[in-house]
Amino acid sequence: MPAKRLSMRKLREVLRLRFEHALSDRAIGRCCSVSHRTVADYLMRFHQAGLSWPLPEDLDEASLQQRLFPERLFRESSERSPLPDMKYLHAELRRKGVTLQMLWEEYREREPNGYGRSQFYAHYRRWASKLNPTMRQEHKAGEKVFVDWAGKKPEIVDPKTGEVREVELFVACLGASSYAYAEAALSQTLPDWIGAHIRMLEFFGAAPAIVVPDNTKTGVTRACRYEPDLNPTYLDYADHYGLAIVPARPGKARDKAKVETSVGIVDRLILGGLRDQIFFSLGELNEAIAGVLDKLNQRKFQKLDVSRRELFEQLDRPAMRPLPAKRYEYGQWKKAKVNIDYHVEVASSYYSVPYNLIHKSVDVRLSASTVEIWYQGRRVASHARLYTKGRHQTQEAHRPPSHQQYLEWTPERILAWGRKTGPSTEALMGKVMASRRHPELGFRSCLGILRLAQRYDPQRLENACRRALGIQGYSYWSVRSILERGLDREPLSEHKPDEQPLPIFHGNIRGKDYYH
Repeated sequence: MPAKRLSMRKLREVLRLRFEHALSDRAIGRCCSVSHRTVADYLMRFHQAGLSWPLPEDLDEASLQQRLFPERLFRESSERSPLPDMKYLHAELRRKGVTLQMLWEEYREREPNGYGRSQFYAHYRRWASKLNPTMRQEHKAGEKVFVDWAGKKPEIVDPKTGEVREVELFVACLGASSYAYAEAALSQTLPDWIGAHIRMLEFFGAAPAIVVPDNTKTGVTRACRYEPDLNPTYLDYADHYGLAIVPARPGKARDKAKVETSVGIVDRLILGGLRDQIFFSLGELNEAIAGVLDKLNQRKFQKLDVSRRELFEQLDRPAMRPLPAKRYEYGQWKKAKVNIDYHVEVASSYYSVPYNLIHKSVDVRLSASTVEIWYQGRRVASHARLYTKGRHQTQEAHRPPSHQQYLEWTPERILAWGRKTGPSTEALMGKVMASRRHPELGFRSCLGILRLAQRYDPQRLENACRRALGIQGYSYWSVRSILERGLDREPLSEHKPDEQPLPIFHGNIRGKDYYH
């Protein structure tokens, strides 16, 4: 229904606040308890009527009303032009840049004696109110995709043990066409969440502008109405595909009504339609889901006489962006601190960074094949990922120049620290640094050995280092193991550290002659 007209007294107040106080439409609306759109409409009528402020003294309320709302010539309903196809209007409103005002203007160009704007709006809204809530939302083509985990979970059966396991159901739905995607995942963890997003875009064959997730802990680390914190990997995924992640507001079901309805439909079709089937793997389940999903997208809406796939091809697909040539490679982000050996520790392996970042905090992106290190938004190092614990990967360009000693960290100073504990400690640290490709790579182990003096008596540490030299255990772990097992209190053998260990003769040891 058309909005009720303001009284002339309130209209004068609207004009006064605008021209004498220069208030905005919203501020005037709050002062006069009306919508800011109503304020904008009345000000537009005021300018179209050729009036100026202050109003002429001889202009009474009746004259003002007539100037702002000129009487229109109404014809009999039998002579009035018919309304346009409401389904056409509803579909056009989902295209980018299309408004109801624009459609009304086009309508009046075709039908000069057709309905006025307010009646045109009222007829469309009355028709649209009969649609279900998700169809009433006027989402722009190619703009949003809504994603969420379903509440109800499908099941798979272990073929060996017969154990029944619940799995997760990921559901996505495009805003304009309601074109749906679904797949089963083993868990709601970040790798499954990102993997489902990647396959979702590949299913669409294009990327929308915005992804609207629920405030799931997988993608949103801190839910907030105004500034939610997103998982760094989720942001990395969005950057790769040129997406914007806009989580639904907490407690606002309307923000995600599209996907909530789709989740209900998918629940009924997938869980209900496949209830009598038993699946022994995730692949079998997803194959069955794909068949049900195809039927859903091909089925026509009850009140629009068009299918999701047809709307997708007409509206969403042309407005979406093509996918990049390279698929997103999943990577986790971690915080790390550069040690004095200009390496960072990631997944029990060590990777070099430029030496001038010693003691700095950096961001590390860890993927299946690479390790990238970033400092203040700039990538400073990239390495092939190591899968052997304790290994170092060092780039020569990251080392200090050979003629330059970087700050106070030198092998001589490390040895001086060890000398304070005892000669064996100093000698062991020398062996540790000599056993590494570069002396700096042994700094971390030497500091670890020195810190053992905080837990054990310095004399015990000296004895442990003497034993480590004897068994050629040139590492932090060797010294720590000796101390934890109390081996530092036991007597040492007589052979010198640099000599080969004496052979052991025993009846149960076969020896080399046994195999000849």
